[in-house]
Amino acid sequence: MQAPNELSDPPAGMSESLAAQPIARIVRDGVEYVLLGTAHVSRASVEAVREILDRESFDAVAVELCEPRYKSMRDPASFRNLDLFQIIRQGKAGLVAANLALSAFQRRLAEQFGIEPGAEMKAAIDGAEARDLLIWLIDREVGITLKRAIRSVGFLERLGIIGGLAGSLITREDVDESEIEKLKEGDMLGSMFSEFAKESPPLFEALIAERDRYMTARLREESDAAASTGKPVRRVLAVIGAGHLSGIEQAIAAQAEAPGPLQKALAELPPGSPWPKRIGFAVFAIIAIAIASLFYRGAEFGADALWIWVLCTGIGAAIGTFAAGGHPLSALAGFIVAPLKPFRPGVPVGAASAGVEVWIHRPRVADFDSLRDDVIHWTGWWKNRISRTLLVFVFTNLGMMFGTWVAGFRIIKSLL
Repeated sequence: MQAPNELSDPPAGMSESLAAQPIARIVRDGVEYVLLGTAHVSRASVEAVREILDRESFDAVAVELCEPRYKSMRDPASFRNLDLFQIIRQGKAGLVAANLALSAFQRRLAEQFGIEPGAEMKAAIDGAEARDLLIWLIDREVGITLKRAIRSVGFLERLGIIGGLAGSLITREDVDESEIEKLKEGDMLGSMFSEFAKESPPLFEALIAERDRYMTARLREESDAAASTGKPVRRVLAVIGAGHLSGIEQAIAAQAEAPGPLQKALAELPPGSPWPKRIGFAVFAIIAIAIASLFYRGAEFGADALWIWVLCTGIGAAIGTFAAGGHPLSALAGFIVAPLKPFRPGVPVGAASAGVEVWIHRPRVADFDSLRDDVIHWTGWWKNRISRTLLVFVFTNLGMMFGTWVAGFRIIKSLL
């Protein structure tokens, strides 16, 4: 392997606006990687991408996108292919909702500054296509990143992630564009992520550091693939978020693992912690033992305990469904299924309510077309049939959880 060499001097004639952007240049294995750090809702970033493509020659352009996000960007109507029944059946409604919340926050910022979200990535792709350059999608799928992030932290930090996503939808405070531009200042950026790492190293690892290594492995893999075809690339422009620039630059210089296996390892989902399931099983077991003990005291006591369980869990699930704007029949489905949860541990209660909701309020073409715009504002989540179904899934599960704790408290109190 050829030792990496950093190229610190930009080409002559570079404009001040482009020179002000965070750029790193590094050579490895005969390939020069030009890393351009951007802010994802910045006009200056779009201009920088266009200018560097005009001023310099490249063989390939790499962008911080995964395949699903690329397809969504190139084909906004791709949401029409969303199979809600399949998403609900697989228990992925919460993940899709989180992805929509992230997208909505970015679109809100873009709406504020009058720029298309991900416009700098689109400019890079359009520029590459116009010049007949190779286009490399190097980012890890956002769903995998979110799952790895959530599984890497404890319960309280998971609540923080969920609260942050919810808060991003509710708050309406504007962000000064100068604050976005400051993200390109290397020192500030480094200190910001340093503080983030101190607060939650596992989250920093999953959201930033792992993706730095993953994107580096993808760059190396694509370069190797091009070389194997007899048409090696010599210069690659990588358009990435400014927060990844330093990490990728260091990884290109230091990464020793083979890119394929490393990329595969970073895309695997780590096993989830067994404790949530153990705690849930323990709660159900304690409640079951309490009910059995009350039956031992007398059939009337046991019957009362069963009614408490049925009513608390069923009403909790139904309230969750109604809070999400669900149909009364969806709430009824949640009410019926919730008390049976201990006998169907692998099936979320919300799946029943959301399934009925989809059956009653089938998404229309207009719902798919307006989904991206509707979820920008928190009230739009209840307006759009697709996002409302996702809320029904999430809120019904939350209502069931609350009902379980209320039922357990009342049953155990009556036993004591």
